[in-house]
Amino acid sequence: MAVPKRKVSRMKRGHRRSHDALRRPVYVEDKETGELRRPHHIDLKSGMYRGRQILAPKEDDYADDEEA
Repeated sequence: MAVPKRKVSRMKRGHRRSHDALRRPVYVEDKETGELRRPHHIDLKSGMYRGRQILAPKEDDYADDEEA
């Protein structure tokens, strides 16, 4: 069984744990639609990425439900 030769110092332990913190996801406002989206990701509502149409735009399924 592997046993540490020396006690790990508080500084060494802290440096190792420095990348373990949870971060909030970053969102940017889309220039075209004004919707929030992740940077460097496709806007799922419009299907646009960097000015190009990548996916077919999503249709509003909720609009039909609200009318009923």
